[in-house]
Amino acid sequence: MTLASPISLGRFPPARRAVALAFFVNGFGIGSWAPEVPILAARLDIGEKTIGFLIVAFGLGGILTMPLIARAIGRLGSRPPMLLTHFFAAFAFPALIIAPSLGFAFVAIFLFGAMFAGMDAAMNANAITLERHMDRAIMSSSHGFWSVGGFVGAGAGGPIIAAFGYQTHAAVVAAVILICFAFVWKMARDDRAASAVKSGEAPARRPDARTKAASAYSPAALFSAVAIGLFALVAMLPEGGTIDWSALYLKTELGADTATSGFALAAFSAAMAIFRFLGDDIRNRLGAVKTVRLFAFVAACGLLLAGLADHLLVALAGFALAGIGLANIVPIAFSAAGNVKGLPDGTGISIATAIGYSGGLMAPSVIGFIAEHVGLATVYLGMAGLLAIVLILSGMMAGADREVAATP
Repeated sequence: MTLASPISLGRFPPARRAVALAFFVNGFGIGSWAPEVPILAARLDIGEKTIGFLIVAFGLGGILTMPLIARAIGRLGSRPPMLLTHFFAAFAFPALIIAPSLGFAFVAIFLFGAMFAGMDAAMNANAITLERHMDRAIMSSSHGFWSVGGFVGAGAGGPIIAAFGYQTHAAVVAAVILICFAFVWKMARDDRAASAVKSGEAPARRPDARTKAASAYSPAALFSAVAIGLFALVAMLPEGGTIDWSALYLKTELGADTATSGFALAAFSAAMAIFRFLGDDIRNRLGAVKTVRLFAFVAACGLLLAGLADHLLVALAGFALAGIGLANIVPIAFSAAGNVKGLPDGTGISIATAIGYSGGLMAPSVIGFIAEHVGLATVYLGMAGLLAIVLILSGMMAGADREVAATP
């Protein structure tokens, strides 16, 4: 991988800290929702099926918002939509948690999904434009901060709720998001110039509106962005399968008790977070394509080991390997999507994240339907085979390493 003329930034300049903090906040908000789910269900007297519909509303809010975010990024750069969604996320969370009725909860979770998914697309776009101007990749470690945020949010939520109640927890989460917003607002990079000229080369003349409209959404560029989004979706399915079903797999098919059934997700999540922080250095050494191939192979081996396991410890080792392997594929795919030529900044990453969100919506129900007929062990073996698609199409990730000319 080659990066031409990087600007002289330190390893963690203010703009980089802003990106890291934004990713942390996004993960923190999503993680904080998890311990509130049973509280909300009990308070509104709703069952698992209704909770499932609420989660669908969350995803729809994100999917419908992303085209608007992409348009805003193309016109204003990623900083304004990132800050706007970050700010309103602080109010969307408590609105959901204290929802007085089911109807209000549906509206609130739709807005919750819209703010956090919109922020997700904008902060990824901001990270991509910053990455082009640094002498190293930063996407994997950015997603590592998301994992840390999710861990902190989920881990701290339960004790706070138990000690002080769900209303206090909602207020604490909102306060943390707003405090972080102040720092992100101060340090976030204004990338409007990068949005105007993605390739890093100044245009010979300013294009008129008709030329700009024709070149901004070329069919080939849109096809590339969609293809990368589908690539990311394939990589995200095993992640969703582990998050949603690994505990049940350990309990029903390997005989684990309730106390240990969550160890699979713990091993998976810890391994993923660690290797997201290591992933940028690996990608800087090997390049995006080789990194994806290496990690896809490791992930496939991990899922095979988990699916073939006849002992709890073997399955845990398999899920840990899967976490290592899946840690950096999606971040690299997002870099590639953000670098698609012929699209304004934010469009490619919004397409990729929207497709990924749709995959996240489909994964739990599809996996559950298949597992009901063939068992979860077979599902994990099938997911290992699915990663062959990632290996075959890994050449598409070369765009993540595209050479750029940096400007101050």
